[in-house]
Amino acid sequence: MTESDQKAVTVVSNPQARVAVLVPCYNEEVTIGKVVRDFRRVLPQATVYVFDNNSTDRTAQIATAEGAVVVKEPRQGKGHVVRAMFNQVDADVYVMVDGDDTYPAEAAVGMVNKILEGYDMVVGDRLSSTYFQENKRPFHNTGNRMVRAFINWFFSANIHDIMTGYRAFSYSFAKTYPCLSRGFEIETEMTIYALDKDVRIYETPIQYRDRPEGSESKLNTVGDGVKVLGTIFSMIRQYKPMPFFNVLGIIFAVVGVILLIPVFSTYTQTGLVPRFPTLFVAMILILLACLMFIAGVILDTQARQNRRDYVVNENRFAHCPHD
Repeated sequence: MTESDQKAVTVVSNPQARVAVLVPCYNEEVTIGKVVRDFRRVLPQATVYVFDNNSTDRTAQIATAEGAVVVKEPRQGKGHVVRAMFNQVDADVYVMVDGDDTYPAEAAVGMVNKILEGYDMVVGDRLSSTYFQENKRPFHNTGNRMVRAFINWFFSANIHDIMTGYRAFSYSFAKTYPCLSRGFEIETEMTIYALDKDVRIYETPIQYRDRPEGSESKLNTVGDGVKVLGTIFSMIRQYKPMPFFNVLGIIFAVVGVILLIPVFSTYTQTGLVPRFPTLFVAMILILLACLMFIAGVILDTQARQNRRDYVVNENRFAHCPHD
């Protein structure tokens, strides 16, 4: 690569584009100063917003001193912060990054350019580069692999990093995305939402580095892991109701038929039904199976309507002028 080529890939393709760097923060005084400096250096035309989520240390003061716009978000939880960021900030391109200095600011230029090319979400892919070597928490590594495999299988996708905190978004995606999660499960929700709505996604490998000494992770491996799993199943029920309820219906039907077989066999041999409770339970399970199939059909129709509504809203936001 020549020097001119290197310069080309480190400059935003449209200098007039309004870029917002969004940094959700909770007690990151050790790293927030460097994060703000790095992004102001790499994206000098961007405005860096630090959303302080009730920090008890000097996060807000340090960010302000480094030139960031500090916004207070009193509702605790990263999901609440993301909701506030998308609601309060207007820009052509949004870059979201954690304040723990684990993501390289230099990758942001390429991510911004991809959004300007027409992509709706650019994912900073840690797992294809250095994440498994840098991250010292084995349960997090296992959890990332499991979540990635399940979501890709269910949505017939090939996303390498489901839960990365380093992403870029278009204006239309940021303004039409309904942020419902409250905590760290927000990245999983965001990825599933993007896959369901079939938005334009681009992945770029990034060189992840572990937190520097003195900086502590706010993640709870068990607690946040359970929340992530709950988010996955809740969103699958919402976005893929047909297969979700069909699977439940099949389970109920199979159990009901298994219970019904000996009752029916006794009846054909003796003409009697001595086990009415078993017959009663079997018929209820089969009835529930039928209801599950019907619910799947009805909710699938609603999910399709929601996708149509998203396309309409996306078109409206993509072509309307904004301040």
